[in-house]
Amino acid sequence: MSSDAESAPKRPPRPCPICGKMSVFKSYPFCSPRCRAVDLNRWLTGAYAIPVVEDDDMPDDPSERER
Repeated sequence: MSSDAESAPKRPPRPCPICGKMSVFKSYPFCSPRCRAVDLNRWLTGAYAIPVVEDDDMPDDPSERER
């Protein structure tokens, strides 16, 4: 019987977005479980949050907004 790793589609290695080493199949697109955990921590702590500029002119109630 073939394992899941053998039957899965091949992905080209690419640099790890955390440390720059080449990625490995088991942790793709990361090079290790450690880099995968670092990335998850950044998402969970809000380090990857998109900054938003609040518009003070907009009312908080959506029904009061002009269409």
